[in-house]
Amino acid sequence: MAITFDLIKTAKLNKVDPQAWLTWVLERIADHKINRLNELMPWNYSPEE
Repeated sequence: MAITFDLIKTAKLNKVDPQAWLTWVLERIADHKINRLNELMPWNYSPEE
């Protein structure tokens, strides 16, 4: 639960809708390279994608 709350709070601090961002991440994470996880962070999220 703590990790989930941290992810939601991080999204909110970056002025990102947490539900939209988490949906976006979950759609991409299975095929994403582990050394490029920083690309999935809230500050790199753009709802237009």
